[in-house]
Amino acid sequence: MIARLTSLFALWTVLGSAWAWFIPAHFLWVVDGTFRPFDQSLVSVLLGVIMLGMGLTLSPDDFCRVAAMPRAIAIGVVLQFTVMPLAGITFATLFGLDTGLAVGMILVSCCPGGTASNVVAYLARANLALSVTMTMASTLVAVIATPLLTGWLAGVFVEIDRWALFRGMITVVLLPVIAGVVLNRLFPRATARLATVSPLASVIGVVLIVGGIIAQSKPLIIEHAGVLLVALLALHATGFALGYALSRVLKFAEAEARTCSIEVGMQNSGLGSTLASSPSFAAQFATPMQAALAPVPSAVSALYHVVMGSLLAALWRRSALPENQGDG
Repeated sequence: MIARLTSLFALWTVLGSAWAWFIPAHFLWVVDGTFRPFDQSLVSVLLGVIMLGMGLTLSPDDFCRVAAMPRAIAIGVVLQFTVMPLAGITFATLFGLDTGLAVGMILVSCCPGGTASNVVAYLARANLALSVTMTMASTLVAVIATPLLTGWLAGVFVEIDRWALFRGMITVVLLPVIAGVVLNRLFPRATARLATVSPLASVIGVVLIVGGIIAQSKPLIIEHAGVLLVALLALHATGFALGYALSRVLKFAEAEARTCSIEVGMQNSGLGSTLASSPSFAAQFATPMQAALAPVPSAVSALYHVVMGSLLAALWRRSALPENQGDG
């Protein structure tokens, strides 16, 4: 039952976003500071729980898989942190996005792949082991890559405090993942039980984060919807298309090419939303309005990539999968 509910993450994201849109009051508590667990923003805590859940599902065998398919993982991670960031700055510039939206779009394009990509990879008959390992690898690389790339590319629009972004990545990504791995190592039976529900908890966490930002930003989304929706559509379409095409050019088998397409096209929008919502990130903007716009692309991105990824998975699931003859 839990696995079935988790596999419907796209439906929950769409329904949660619609709910937050039509009844914002039901989601505003996520972002308005009403709840501050451990004196931290609820959005940051939710993302920490999501990352902890990822760590709980990881074992030494998962890290050993990196050695088993180093070329596929290395190329996938390189594509993740080149295709999307370059597409992000390109479309932010081409569509003339407002400063806050442009920075927010670049930030989410510089984020690693999201755990939702693993579900899509399974549904698309891609290489699930590669997908899980690539998500793990890109998440760990993102601790350094996301602040550096965001600072470099978004610096065209506003000066980015890379050190603050790095601290945020350590707090909400690296430490929870490490904690999950350690708990899995020390208490395997207990974490095995928790790991059965952690994917569903992650889906709920992402829906709450996205719903909260949509509820809070509804007027801004309405005002900027036209150009923002087209720009984000172009961003994710480019990620899915180039992730697949470049993988095939590099002689990946069909299953691995599908995996790279999904991993590159689907971002960790929850992470982007969390980082863009932090006080230290907001303080970098010249006006409160620019700061308020920054988390919006991540929220809309979450809706886009799960819907596009699910449609792609449905298409690929209907098509025959050739025998693997490429990298893996």
